[in-house]
Amino acid sequence: MHFKLIIAFVEDDKTDLVLETARKCGAKGATVVSNARGEGLNQPKTFFGLTLETQRDVLLFLVEERLSRYILEEIARVAEFDNKPGTGIAFQIDVEDAIGIRHQVEELTQELEDKL
Repeated sequence: MHFKLIIAFVEDDKTDLVLETARKCGAKGATVVSNARGEGLNQPKTFFGLTLETQRDVLLFLVEERLSRYILEEIARVAEFDNKPGTGIAFQIDVEDAIGIRHQVEELTQELEDKL
């Protein structure tokens, strides 16, 4: 079984929505790194040295490769990444190897067998 790693940077108020959407689309879990900060085309506004930007969360999803594009597109849709700048980004990368996911592989294998 081959996997992709989806990495999503989302506004912290959309984290739960993105997690729920990814799970509905086939993701079996996620790792959340809270309070990340990023900069896009426009530098963040400051007030007496304090950044006025909202905090971001980094979400990591290790997903089966046949589900990855669908999950990625649904994350982008619900988080409204393409509607306005600065709402977040998501991308996927190939995973050469992974350990510690035996239970996830077993569940995904069973789901795929049930569909066939």
